Amino acid sequence: MLIIVAIVVIALAFDYINGFHDAANSIATVVSTRVLTPRQAVVWAAFFNFIAFVVFPLHVAHTIGKGIIDPKIVDDAVLFGALGGAIAWNLITWWYGLPSSSSHALVGGLIGAGFCKGGSAVIQSGVAKTALFIVVSPVLGMVLGGGMMVLVAWLFRRAQPGKIDRWFRRLQLVSSALFSLGHGANDAQKTMGIIMAMLLAKGHLGPKAPLPIWVILSCQLAMGLGTLSGGWRIVKTMGMRLTKLKPFGGFCAETGAAGMLFLASALGVPVSTTHTITGGIVGVGYVTRPSGVRWRVAFRIVWAWLFTIQSAALIAAAIYAGLRALGMR
Repeated sequence: MLIIVAIVVIALAFDYINGFHDAANSIATVVSTRVLTPRQAVVWAAFFNFIAFVVFPLHVAHTIGKGIIDPKIVDDAVLFGALGGAIAWNLITWWYGLPSSSSHALVGGLIGAGFCKGGSAVIQSGVAKTALFIVVSPVLGMVLGGGMMVLVAWLFRRAQPGKIDRWFRRLQLVSSALFSLGHGANDAQKTMGIIMAMLLAKGHLGPKAPLPIWVILSCQLAMGLGTLSGGWRIVKTMGMRLTKLKPFGGFCAETGAAGMLFLASALGVPVSTTHTITGGIVGVGYVTRPSGVRWRVAFRIVWAWLFTIQSAALIAAAIYAGLRALGMR
């Protein structure tokens, strides 16, 4: 029981870190356009992060819990290793202000610890689906964000700039709420998946049994509280250094990215909210003025993406090996 409690606590700690690490995804555009103050923005985002479970089914939780590594090989060392690798990589990238993917850090942690336990335990189809969306989510976010920008510019081509700004300052509250719902649905469910894997491995949950409500509520609450803390280092990178946004641009970036997250959550694919909103912001910036996108910052972010799964996997493998050497099974 002590081990079970420890795994749940560490999983919720990861969820909390995920929240403040990825707070920038939900609030960067609404803060950079000055629609809300930073404190108002995190409260707004945290609320919609928390209530996401009411809107979305738990498909992503099942993918993480059963679709990345074989639940039959899951033991305490695997779970501690996976969570340790994901937490370590999140803290490293947060310290340097890099908006890397908490989702892919967790997937990498599972792969690293699972591979050390037994190479055949890694489910290739689940890993391939996740890897595919490393490319699909930012590209589709960029296409949807840029497409929304073109559509909005055409629809409001005869409107006065002052009116457009007033309208979209209000509409951006809606788009920010939609994106935060998508973020809460996709990201909080990954921690639910880890707890699910632990409950399955220890026989406290049947293969077809529904996830206990305490797991759902605690994960959503930890995500919301993490978002409420705010990850200000990354907010500056996402909202101020990548490109300059006006309210209608922020609305388009958030709406396009939210559409991508809704699709992924419905399909049960654990995508990166970081990749998705970055794609939306770059798409809007490129349509507005290609030279206005700070491509050097964008490429620095991409480098962090490319190394996330491998780095988290290596850290998780090292933690797993250390725990096994100490006798943990």
